[in-house]
Amino acid sequence: GSNIHVNVWAVARDPAVWKDPLEFRPERFFEEDVDMKGHDFRLLPFGAGRRVCPGAQLGINLVTSMLGHLLHHFAWAPPEGVKPEEIDMSENPGLVTYMKTPLQAVPTPRLPSHLYKRVAADM
Repeated sequence: GSNIHVNVWAVARDPAVWKDPLEFRPERFFEEDVDMKGHDFRLLPFGAGRRVCPGAQLGINLVTSMLGHLLHHFAWAPPEGVKPEEIDMSENPGLVTYMKTPLQAVPTPRLPSHLYKRVAADM
C-alpha cells in the first residue's frame, strides 16, 4: 500500500479556505461554521474518515473542562515588567506547531484558598 500525507499546515494557512489565515483570531471559530470532525477538511485535528480518532469527543471535553477550570480559578497576567503588546505570538511551524517564544503567564488565585473544594487526595 501507499502512505498518503495531508499537508494540514498548508490547509490551515490557505487563503482560499480561511479569511486572513496568518492572523491569530480564535474568534473565527465562533463566526464561521467549522466542522471539528473534519468532514469538510478545513480543520483536521483528529484525522478524518475511517481512521478518525475514536477519543476525539473525550479529548475536546477534557481540554474544555480543564481550560474552564484554569480560567475560572485564576487571574492570568504576563510576568512583571512585560507589557501585553511585547509578547511574541509568532509560531514555529513544523510537524507540531508551537510558539517561537514560549508564553509565560503568572496565575494568581481569584478566591481565598478556603473557598476552593478540596479533593480526597489532598486530605
